Amino acid sequence: MKILYAVQGTGNGHLCRALDIIPILQTLGEVDVLVSGIQADIELPFPVKYRLHGLSFIFGKSGGVDLWRTFMSSTVRRFMKEINSLPVEKYDLIINDFEPISAWACQTREIPCIGLSHQIGALHPASPKPEETDMLGKFIMKNYAPSSMAYGFHFKAYHDHIYTPVIRESIRQLDPKDNGHYTVYLPAYDDAHLLKNLSKFSDVKWDVYSKHNKKKFTVKNVTINPIRSDTFVKSMANASGVLCGAGFETPAEALFLEKKLLVIPMKNQYEQHLNAAALEQMGVPVINSLKKKFDYAIEAWLNSKIKVTVDYPNMTREIVTKIVEKYKQ
Repeated sequence: MKILYAVQGTGNGHLCRALDIIPILQTLGEVDVLVSGIQADIELPFPVKYRLHGLSFIFGKSGGVDLWRTFMSSTVRRFMKEINSLPVEKYDLIINDFEPISAWACQTREIPCIGLSHQIGALHPASPKPEETDMLGKFIMKNYAPSSMAYGFHFKAYHDHIYTPVIRESIRQLDPKDNGHYTVYLPAYDDAHLLKNLSKFSDVKWDVYSKHNKKKFTVKNVTINPIRSDTFVKSMANASGVLCGAGFETPAEALFLEKKLLVIPMKNQYEQHLNAAALEQMGVPVINSLKKKFDYAIEAWLNSKIKVTVDYPNMTREIVTKIVEKYKQ
């Protein structure tokens, strides 16, 4: 059986999940991997047959997505050329993790496409929703990577087609400790914003992982590190707490490691506001930005001992095998 596994390459969460899913798929058939997007920091240790530009959200510098740069980086002509040139018809099964090129190639040629992503879980009617609905963001998210059958991941199994997060084996094998520092991953903020706002909490050691710098340096009580998966995971495993965006994989891994968690959803990113609604319902504190008016909330979180308990069993092989067996031709 020939399988195409298509992965969104914006951010790192989809690729982290792929690290565990691809080896399972390889036991079930002949697998080709497609990655589209231009904002990832992780390289897959597998051959990637298709590397496409796709549609990437470009992170800004003050807490959100840069909509203008996102628009300018994606031309309709290039997008359509990639869709038309992708030979989806030669595969027996296409599994898609929120990847738009393969999804629309299947849609336009009426070929089945199995969606397996967090976005499917977050959009499901049974999942928590924010009080304010971003209608444009919701429309984009629903139509970004259409699928004929949909299975999702979320912080809780809100429905029988929604599974708890894929926690990669490298995280499951860790022996977490508390070395007293706080790990930070806020890619929508540049280093200047982070240094200015975090250094105010002078008795805290901040270990920041930045998309905006390639060299490690320290200013006062804030250390800025370039993003490397191994050092970031080690920092998170030994942290007192994790301050991050309201993505999916990093908060899920922090909760699995029993770390205190505080999240800041990105502006202009509807998915993160869906995630924030779910996390807040679970008891995770959520703030809107690093502005001064949220200093008290950060201080309260730093002084808090409350951690949210989760149960994330290792079901990845069971889930993937079940889907492949159900839809194989």
